[in-house]
Amino acid sequence: MRNPHVFGAIIIGGGQSGLATAYYLRRAGVDTLILDDQAAPGGAWRHVWPSMTLFSTADFSNLPGRPMPAFDGFPPARHVVDYLADYEKRYDFTIHRPVRVTRVDHDEGLFTVHSPEQSWLARNVVAATGTWSAPFVPAYPGAFTGTQWHSANYPGAEPFQGQSVAVVGAANSGAQIAAELSQVARVTWYTRHEPRWMPDDVDGRVLFRRNRQRALAILRAETDPGPDSQLGDIVMLPHVREARDSGRLTPTRMFDSLDEVKSDHLIWCTGFRPALGPVRGLLDGRVPAIPGLHLVGYGDWTGPGSATITGVGPSAKQAAQEISAALGA
Repeated sequence: MRNPHVFGAIIIGGGQSGLATAYYLRRAGVDTLILDDQAAPGGAWRHVWPSMTLFSTADFSNLPGRPMPAFDGFPPARHVVDYLADYEKRYDFTIHRPVRVTRVDHDEGLFTVHSPEQSWLARNVVAATGTWSAPFVPAYPGAFTGTQWHSANYPGAEPFQGQSVAVVGAANSGAQIAAELSQVARVTWYTRHEPRWMPDDVDGRVLFRRNRQRALAILRAETDPGPDSQLGDIVMLPHVREARDSGRLTPTRMFDSLDEVKSDHLIWCTGFRPALGPVRGLLDGRVPAIPGLHLVGYGDWTGPGSATITGVGPSAKQAAQEISAALGA
């Protein structure tokens, strides 16, 4: 069944990127529909591991227009989910969920957005699907006989009590999970290179300011001061720093074959890929090949820090401005 109404914009994804874009589209008076595949508000934050927190304090973790409520320390996922639910309610966005978008077509200036049950028409489409639903696991020869996990479905430390665990990955998720497990399990932390620790005084607040400087420099055609990775790969959250300093968090050279891994469990902390399946046929590489298609919230290639709550604002605003101009809103 197709809904004959033509929306000014349809946003695919109701997490932080979709909500930030909807905020600016609402201010511009654009008739907007959000299609979200989750059962309730919160986006990917509904699925992170139990101990995961933001890198920033609440006052540096705001979507446009509405501050995050105060929290003592780095807010946990539950605090973020509650904030996103409140944000939706505050701005009364039109959101349909759960809706799994399977394909987006374009013909004669109109997009058709398909789900198994229904389709919708729009002048513009914003892909804000994030990456959490597309975990990446590299291919290695050999076989591992234990249980394999990914940071996307890591359940917390309790199920691993007293067991041996191999953790793969030299960035934040690998360090955080290895540090947490080192308190209850025998951990081998595999990395392809020596860990690149950020300075101990760098957290999300510092990264936020750096990303703002980058965004302004790029906007003004000035020299890009460089990405966060110039500072290192791992933010020194308190439990990570304590594990490193106590000697529980030490790297092991990356294996060449899965046959070498003798642990009970293997956890891949090897990142994600953009979940662009529904719009993949409308892209030229990472660039929209069709006017009216916009990508928001996919990391540095859609804007400095755009995969973060605070950092998504500039790219969301730019997409909304382009849509508004195209519609003459």
